[in-house]
Amino acid sequence: MSSSAFPALHKRNMGIALVEGVARYSYAALDSRIEALARGLLVEKDDLDRERVAVLMPAGRNYVTALHGIWRAGGIAVPLNVGATAPEFEYYLGKAGVTRVIASRQQLIATDPVCRRLGMEALEVNDLLGAGRRQQPLPTVERSRPAMIVFTSGTTSKPKGAVITHKAIHTQVTTLIKAWRWTRKDSIPLFLPLHHLHGLINVLSCALWCGATVHAFPKLDVARLCEQAGSGAFSVFMAVPTVYVKLMEHIESLAAQQRKAVCREFGRMRLNVSGSAACPVRVFERWKQLTGQALLERYGATETGMTISNPYDGERRAGFVGQVLPGVEAQLFDDNHRPVRNDATPGEIRIRSGGVFQGYWDDERANRASFHDGWFRTGDIAVVEDGYYRILGRSSIDIIKSGGYKLSALEIEGVLLDHEAIRETAVIGLPDATWGEIVAAAVTLKHGASLDLAGLKEWCAGRISGYKVPRRLKVMRDLPRNAMGKVVKTALRDLL
Repeated sequence: MSSSAFPALHKRNMGIALVEGVARYSYAALDSRIEALARGLLVEKDDLDRERVAVLMPAGRNYVTALHGIWRAGGIAVPLNVGATAPEFEYYLGKAGVTRVIASRQQLIATDPVCRRLGMEALEVNDLLGAGRRQQPLPTVERSRPAMIVFTSGTTSKPKGAVITHKAIHTQVTTLIKAWRWTRKDSIPLFLPLHHLHGLINVLSCALWCGATVHAFPKLDVARLCEQAGSGAFSVFMAVPTVYVKLMEHIESLAAQQRKAVCREFGRMRLNVSGSAACPVRVFERWKQLTGQALLERYGATETGMTISNPYDGERRAGFVGQVLPGVEAQLFDDNHRPVRNDATPGEIRIRSGGVFQGYWDDERANRASFHDGWFRTGDIAVVEDGYYRILGRSSIDIIKSGGYKLSALEIEGVLLDHEAIRETAVIGLPDATWGEIVAAAVTLKHGASLDLAGLKEWCAGRISGYKVPRRLKVMRDLPRNAMGKVVKTALRDLL
């Protein structure tokens, strides 16, 4: 990607791009460092020509240097999860055909055996900064070229490598900047994982594109986040629902004066966004009670970027992901590929836009299954009610087929969260010879609470139709989640 692709990243911009602990880095300094790393990657080459280079480190100056350096040298970045296991690393690196890994020192130690086994070079950012020729010209990288391979979350199947072009990044970022009113005056914390689009595009890339300031956290630190938010450090905040739950629990544990200050400063921010998993209505309403902020919930996928969003101005509906973003085509389709035209009739969300990915890396079978007549098939089932989309769940895991009914696991979860003993819940369908599938619920409980199946069934009576009531219950200490906070429901099937 050329140096002009991100308009704010240039040598004349002395604005602050990144805050990392007590250090502050300008756009100008960051731009020079990115160029040096790009030359270090090239050495004697004119262009990396789509070489796949993995990035394995937490948020910060080195991450941005590596990511943008790979782009400017003409390579394809492969951002990886710093919390992945050795077998997962081996799968990602092998699947994408990675030749080099740029990692933090801590990650190098963890991944060195895998890199040695696969015969690939493992480097730190500093190894590359002085390795190139100072005046070496950087290649011109067309927008049509792949920029990165981002692996899907793998909550319902083996992770697939989505190939995202520079054009798609441009479309995704500029769409969100306009829809969510980003400006260079904004300041946002970044604690989300950078191997998924929520942190990588919605936070980091939008901020760096428009010249805003990113406060980089190496990992989620709720106490520090609240401390900085309470000092007025941020104007925008983006998180997954589980983070908002943790924030609320921490805020409610604070002394009254401190709690009031933190809630006041969250309320003064111009935008709070929730995404990457369905936001329970209870979370939406409690956050609004505490801070006065109506969370802006949105919808997107690794393969498409953000495509549907509640409005910046106007009604933000709890339990809904909003309306189709400008420049995006979205349509519900039934099982026979026919468009769904009626309100409240479920269908699969399909997307067409300039932000849609190029395809899955080295997976033609998945590519054929994922597109139909030019539409990308998301696999997510939704209804449209008065122009707003409401997600019912993944067709493969969240739609339970029981006794001739198609039940939404997310709808049942929303009801169960009203139970005074339940802290978190995940609902799935389990095979049953009589009903096809039965409703099963896994729950975590609030401190000191107890719950059994008989008590849950009794509580559900009158609150939810009988065929939606869970027939199996498992109380757990924690629900299995991936790095983005999504419950891995496939892991629950064996447990239930």
